[in-house]
Amino acid sequence: MIGPMGAGKSCIGRRLAERFGLAFVDVDHAIVEHAGASIPTIFELSGEAAFRAHEREVLERLLAGENQLISTGGGAVLDPSNRSDLHARGFVIHLHVSVASQLERLQRDRTRPLLQRPDRAQVLHNLALARDPLYREIADLSLDTDHLTPAEATAHLVTRLAAGWQPRISTHA
Repeated sequence: MIGPMGAGKSCIGRRLAERFGLAFVDVDHAIVEHAGASIPTIFELSGEAAFRAHEREVLERLLAGENQLISTGGGAVLDPSNRSDLHARGFVIHLHVSVASQLERLQRDRTRPLLQRPDRAQVLHNLALARDPLYREIADLSLDTDHLTPAEATAHLVTRLAAGWQPRISTHA
């Protein structure tokens, strides 16, 4: 499951995993366990590049597993290897959300390092411009969560997946 922060990847992912009898794995939580430090601490002490290295390593390990629904961090798609691995090893669900909805959903969140600035709307807009094409590039299925509750979004996905989804044939080498 991919998409920007605030799209509902963790909440909807947990519900979807339960519905299909899969283990739910949040990559950000796995990074914290792997690194032994919180994400803000990793960013503060080592920078975004170090965080992305942890993310790459953890995601690669998780994608080797089976019977799980993996919720990635919003920036996981920045790494071409991550995109290739996600596309090749899984059925990729992209949750989309507008910047306006992100601002509303994340207004009290003070844990995301990329949002620890006064110009949150501009940051989210810039992230969307850079990342949205990457999400769409590897998505097998997309859902806009703007006006959906987590239960409604989960119901939409269950219906679409139960109808007999098939992963697209990989065009990547």
